[in-house]
Amino acid sequence: MRKNKKRQMENTTQKSNEAIPLPDSLPRAKKMPVLLKIFLVLLILGAITFGVLIGLRKYLSSKKTNNTTYTVTKEVYENVIEVSGVVSSAQSQTLQALSDGTVVGVYVKQGDTVKKGDLIIQLDDSTELYNLAKHDYETETVRITGSWREYQLKLTQRNSLVQKIAERKVTATFDGIIADISAAVGDSLAAKDNVGTLVDNSYLTAEVEVAETDIGKLEVGQEVDFKFAASKEDVKGYVVGWPALGTVTNRGATVVKVKLRIDEYPDDILPNFSFSGKIKIAPDEEYLIVSRYAVGRENGQAYVEVASSGQKINVKVQPYDKDYVKITEGLSGGEILKQLTDPSTSGMQRRNNGGNRQSGGMPAGGFGAPPGMGR
Repeated sequence: MRKNKKRQMENTTQKSNEAIPLPDSLPRAKKMPVLLKIFLVLLILGAITFGVLIGLRKYLSSKKTNNTTYTVTKEVYENVIEVSGVVSSAQSQTLQALSDGTVVGVYVKQGDTVKKGDLIIQLDDSTELYNLAKHDYETETVRITGSWREYQLKLTQRNSLVQKIAERKVTATFDGIIADISAAVGDSLAAKDNVGTLVDNSYLTAEVEVAETDIGKLEVGQEVDFKFAASKEDVKGYVVGWPALGTVTNRGATVVKVKLRIDEYPDDILPNFSFSGKIKIAPDEEYLIVSRYAVGRENGQAYVEVASSGQKINVKVQPYDKDYVKITEGLSGGEILKQLTDPSTSGMQRRNNGGNRQSGGMPAGGFGAPPGMGR
């Protein structure tokens, strides 16, 4: 009995282990297409490559940041008004004949030095001298035989005859140098004919245009730096004054014509030479500046790190312009610093060149305080 039960159980187990046939209606699993497999492989490879590139980029950026340095430079700020123009003689006299006549004497040549009142050109005055001599004879006769009123009239008339004689002469009205002379003995001149020029070059003057907005910065006596194309020497001058009246240019701008003076100048500078100049409205100021990327902050304190030693130095800074800050305390200039902050956008490291920036001053017409500075 027990053997039959055991045999029955073994048969049941054997049947259960036999494969059970699946119904024909159940679907079979399909194989994945080859193109899809290739696409998935390429996608996975692309993702891995992208990750590697991102990591490499961060690594290289970190290396670049660590190797970039900036130099602390000194920059001179010039508080000036820029001007230009031409210089003129202190005085100039156009030599002219005051009446018609023939030249009978020329007593100077070009380059001669003359004194005020010296005779330069003489016109024929024989007629005028005769008229004066005749008038004096008549005056004396009237004084003896005529009336007192007639005598006074003769004296008044004599002044007119003396003036006519004076008009036959061309004389110097100040001490100076004969710049040019064109008259010669025998020339026939008409009234107002120009025959030469007398100049006083003991000092030079210039008239320059200054914008109305800058007149309030001017003071009499302010120093002016002149530069001439004709000379390598720097020439100093000063502000003499300006009128209480503006002028509107043909461009519609309102300017004031300021007078400048040069007392000492080299011999190679002559009247009518052109110049560029700077009116110094305040002394030059010297700043220490460095790229803002060389400055870090820790607990609210600005600091820099010396590239060679790694030394950290606390500094005080002020804004200067878009890419630079002014160091007001902590450095003396010339230090080479590590880059501590990374530019937030590309293109922010223009003008870097190792952190150096050429010192200079204000550009043409540099008025007012530098960027980020109050007046």
